[in-house]
Amino acid sequence: MRLLQILALISAFQSVHLAINSLVQLKNNGYEDIIIAVNPQVPEDGKIIEKIKEMLTDASSYLFQATKKRLYIRSAKILIPNTWASNSSYGRPKLESYDKADVIVASPFIHGDDPYTLQFGGCGEKGKYIHFTPNFLVNDEKMLPIYGPRGRVFVHEWAHLRWGVFDEYNYDHPYYLSEKQVIEATRCPLKMKGSNLIDVCQRGVCHLEPCGYDINTGLYEEDCRFYPDMDNFVDESIMYGQVLEPVHAFCDSSSHNSEAPNQQNRLCSQQSTWDVISKSSDIQSSPPLMESNIPAPIISLLQYKDRVVTLVLDISGSMTIANRITRLYQASELYIMQIVEQGAYVGIVVFSTVAETKSQLVKLTDTFQRESLKLKLPTAATGGTNICAGVRRGLEVNRNLDQSTHGTEIVLLTDGEDSGISGCFSEVTKSGAIIHTIALGNKADAGLETLAELTGGLKLYASDEVGENGLIDAFSGIVSSTGNVTQQSLQIESSATQVKPNSCLDGRVDIDKTVGNDTFFLVTWDSAIPNISLTDPNGKVYTEAGFKSDQVSKSARLLIPGMAQIGTWHYRLCSTVVTDQVIGITVNSRASNEDVPPIVAEAYMSDDSSTYPKPMIVYAIVTQGLSPVLGAKVTAVIEPQNGNIQTLQLLDNGAGADIIKNDGIYSKYFVQFSGNGRYNLKVRVESKDQNSNLAASASRALYLPGYIVNGTVFRNPPRPKDTVIEDQSLGNFTRTVSGGAFTVTNVPSGPLPDMFKPERITDLDAKIKGKEVEVTWTATGDDLDQGNASMYDLRMSLNSKDLLENFENATNVNVTHLTPQEAGARETFTFTPENIVIKNGTIIFFALIAFDEAGLKSDTSNLARATFFVPQTNPGNGSNHSNFNTLTIILVGLMVMLTLVINSAVLDIAC
Repeated sequence: MRLLQILALISAFQSVHLAINSLVQLKNNGYEDIIIAVNPQVPEDGKIIEKIKEMLTDASSYLFQATKKRLYIRSAKILIPNTWASNSSYGRPKLESYDKADVIVASPFIHGDDPYTLQFGGCGEKGKYIHFTPNFLVNDEKMLPIYGPRGRVFVHEWAHLRWGVFDEYNYDHPYYLSEKQVIEATRCPLKMKGSNLIDVCQRGVCHLEPCGYDINTGLYEEDCRFYPDMDNFVDESIMYGQVLEPVHAFCDSSSHNSEAPNQQNRLCSQQSTWDVISKSSDIQSSPPLMESNIPAPIISLLQYKDRVVTLVLDISGSMTIANRITRLYQASELYIMQIVEQGAYVGIVVFSTVAETKSQLVKLTDTFQRESLKLKLPTAATGGTNICAGVRRGLEVNRNLDQSTHGTEIVLLTDGEDSGISGCFSEVTKSGAIIHTIALGNKADAGLETLAELTGGLKLYASDEVGENGLIDAFSGIVSSTGNVTQQSLQIESSATQVKPNSCLDGRVDIDKTVGNDTFFLVTWDSAIPNISLTDPNGKVYTEAGFKSDQVSKSARLLIPGMAQIGTWHYRLCSTVVTDQVIGITVNSRASNEDVPPIVAEAYMSDDSSTYPKPMIVYAIVTQGLSPVLGAKVTAVIEPQNGNIQTLQLLDNGAGADIIKNDGIYSKYFVQFSGNGRYNLKVRVESKDQNSNLAASASRALYLPGYIVNGTVFRNPPRPKDTVIEDQSLGNFTRTVSGGAFTVTNVPSGPLPDMFKPERITDLDAKIKGKEVEVTWTATGDDLDQGNASMYDLRMSLNSKDLLENFENATNVNVTHLTPQEAGARETFTFTPENIVIKNGTIIFFALIAFDEAGLKSDTSNLARATFFVPQTNPGNGSNHSNFNTLTIILVGLMVMLTLVINSAVLDIAC
């Protein structure tokens, strides 16, 4: 019975862990434990809390209506930062934390107040979080007319987050030419009628007029906007215009606009949003309710307390293998001296056959406390392995602060197996503590991952390959989850390699303008301290004499006083022994300004585990504040237990595993499985030669300029402008971040069969140029988005439905002479269509399939359209604003020239 209870508990946790880090549960048609976290940088404002409550209450009713009486919100928790005043009515978080929040309330960094959802995966896959700004929540006068009631906006974004659907509008392609040769606004449904209007301004006075044509595109002129007619009384669609009062449903198969050039069609193969939503486990497990009355959401308030962390460290006899005990000391020392935030409480417990408290909780307020705590770290190992004894003692130490373990943390490191580890599963679940596990070596108990899963902790792994710096990276990744990144220690560099006698490890470290405070350079070695030469951007040289060395941990540390110099630091570490030894360097730093967020990187796998041949995806998010960082070089290093390291170049190109271009999420499939067991993920981000810059979020809520009621146009307030930053170039920077551990099973021995087909192409595009058609796309791979496909099959049709439903019967375009490039490269193919006369109104549709060398074929690409359309007359009153403005400029220029000629003539006469 006890085993069944434990398995049920694990299963329940995994079922709510499908959304990345989310703790949301769906029980009897009601969502429970939605987490809304307020960023610590947001000034205290009680109105934010009240508006969140109102939003969730309204959202619940709207959600119930939108899902046809299937789903509503039963409960939610608002996480209040400890930068706000404490209140006895606030509860204490357990597993809830900022990094697990479904909704983040934070001020914008460079973009405005547009709500958006950060989406990682493709169609039907859950996102990471919804972002609302404080201004969006509290400014009724400006925000409500633009975005509509907040409850409606919440449901729009919840559909992104929970069900993996996409927007039915497109800022880049607001209009398209339909198969009926009618210019349509990109929207769903088509039965939503309206007018296409543009602001025409003369002498400072503006008024709306019907849009003219753009002779280059055949569509409406730039700045033309669609004003929906509220008299249509259409029900759909929430993913287009939730701001419109009649809208309360998603587009379904009967109302879906499959022609619209939007993300929903591109990424979901022309499926309607409701078709995708109805296939989700949420809908499948929630039959419609007979009762129309639903309870109001129960909303509780939680507030962070001081951070409490106890290191629970294995000192069993096996820790003497591969110098593990020294590496434990080395990495733990770094954690205590540099990683843990100022003001945190830290304790130390060691365990082998039994557990022992080496230090009760100590509040870290200065270097003295850190140095004192470091002296308590273990240096010797002996005995057996009793993981539960260590965990229980760690919980006891945490409880001593205020008689509660809720929200406290344990960092559990072990290299051993323990058949009794399941004996404390129930206790740790009830404790409300978070356990981060570090598996060291290949024999660490498989139950470690379960401990982390049950408590919402990190799962980390470090091999015995010292050259990978794995243990140091693991400890560096255990930072505070309050969302206050300006207080966190960021790993700028982490590198180690085996150095031969009389040889050196050379490299560079870029300290950028967002960091530089509390900067540490840590040099580690195997046998003897190397000769150290560290040169700052001004040419000042630091040698080993300036470093503080520790022979026990075999490390030397240099703290840069004040703020580290911005620029490139060069290092040279030369071995002084006659045998090979591993030399490493780690650099950590904190934000240079507590009011300016630093550049940060986060790394994830698409799942915590995989059963071969299920592929996985590596994700890296690079941001400053919540603003995407573009143009960085991002490399993933994946280390399996057998040591066959794989490196992947992650891309933000909107192809392959990466669904949206230029959103700061860099992605790649991982398919090079090398045996069963644990794998470790590490990601390095770098920018050189001023290549990186900031951008606004790629997915933002629709701004409608206005609407029409009974023939009268009602205009909305102007869209809030994006925050302006004078220089969005970020200069040179580097970051190294641990992505944790994941496990792989069922990998066969020997060479792996070809199981992975080419990834679907999602950015196919086509243009008519004269009598020719140019088709472009991003090359897919042999195995998903890696390698080279063997051949392409390009088809075209004058009818989009025929092409989608009968690809093989569509007209073949001969591309046999086109050799596929490596995945990620841009492909361009130009040809002259046969049996098709390109004339005004011509629309040709294209789709593409890729094959690999084993004959496996990709799914059919997105639908691309090539149009040739020259409008014969202008719409509306026939005025062409572009031509009018051009004529006005010409006339004004002629008048100026005539005035100059007359003045010159008068001047000549006067002379």
